[in-house]
Amino acid sequence: MTQRALWKGAISFGLVYIPVQMFSADSAQDLDLTMVDKRDFSPIGYKRINKSTGKEVDWSDIVKAYEYQNDQYVVLTDEDLRRANAEATRTIDIFSFVEGRQIPPVYYEKPYYLAPTKGGEKVYALLREALKRSQRYAIAQVVIRTKQHLAVLAPLDDVIVLDTLRYGDEVAAADRLELPAGGLKAAGISEKELRMALTLIDSMSEDWDASRYRDTYREDIMAMVKKKVKAHQTKTLTEPEEGDEEIPHQAQIIDLMALLKKSLNSTGKKTPAKSSSSVGRITSAKKTASPKKPAKVASKAKAG
Repeated sequence: MTQRALWKGAISFGLVYIPVQMFSADSAQDLDLTMVDKRDFSPIGYKRINKSTGKEVDWSDIVKAYEYQNDQYVVLTDEDLRRANAEATRTIDIFSFVEGRQIPPVYYEKPYYLAPTKGGEKVYALLREALKRSQRYAIAQVVIRTKQHLAVLAPLDDVIVLDTLRYGDEVAAADRLELPAGGLKAAGISEKELRMALTLIDSMSEDWDASRYRDTYREDIMAMVKKKVKAHQTKTLTEPEEGDEEIPHQAQIIDLMALLKKSLNSTGKKTPAKSSSSVGRITSAKKTASPKKPAKVASKAKAG
């Protein structure tokens, strides 16, 4: 890899150490927007100001510190942070293995690739193949920069992916939200509506292919930029038109079945036949779907 490693250390796997290095799995394509003064469109600069003197501070004079009392600080250099727990800063410590589907999507945070360093290729491959065969993910902890992260290690083809996870107390509970009651009867859903929804899902199912998806919003923004440049409107401030709404409103759903049928018709699928039992209804819905292989479910950790 030509990419520079973000972290170097080892995976601790029982009594086995696997020397690895970590690389970012992100390839962000964010729009690089610059803040400008709307009066003359000059770029806005940011200064590092000493709050006591009001003077600008050079990067070479800036160090990290922890405020242990009001306006009282302890300076912490990178070496201090490493010495606090040298082993933790250089070890991905595996302490359990779980089924990947048991980890709720809300816990996943940021993906990294792990690659073996010289001499660690065989034991790296051993862990990778063991994860594949067992269909388990490794749960570990690792210190990246100044924070200890919970993490999951999962195989993706020939690479082991490390995804940082949120700790339990970093995930907000959903019980404060107003949600429909669980179960068909409590939510007011009929078996026929469920059957129709299952058929619609089946008709739209396919194998995962990341190349099929792209950031169309970014493409639209870039097209707008080109249009403004061509029209010499680079300094035109576009204001909202009267009557525009931030969130489009949808008319109240009067007939859910009608909408489901319309959606199914747009995919070219037939509606499922009626059946006298719940099991028969669901089976009937599956039989009306195309005779194709079920879509492979791509785990968040595997997809990175």
